[in-house]
Amino acid sequence: MKYKFNEDETLNMINDYIKDTYSQHYAKNKKYQATDMIFDSGYGEGFCLGNIMKYAMRYKRKEEGYLLDMKKLIHYAIILYGEEIKRIEKEFVDKINKEGL
Repeated sequence: MKYKFNEDETLNMINDYIKDTYSQHYAKNKKYQATDMIFDSGYGEGFCLGNIMKYAMRYKRKEEGYLLDMKKLIHYAIILYGEEIKRIEKEFVDKINKEGL
């Protein structure tokens, strides 16, 4: 499929960026990140939304680095999306278990 706005190329760049953040920020033998603790404490949604807003507000305010800010914004949106999917799935399973279906 040919995407009109080269979304496939952009998604590949975002995927490479996310992979790179894991190798840069987190030790190879550690699987738990600060973001995990933030979600576990109940503040994950606000943390991600706050970072999305921060990077959106900074868009093009710096001469350099604004593309990196966009990658960060997208990364936090992906994290939030993934956690929301997990929450919805858990609610669905809990409902099935509760109703005995």
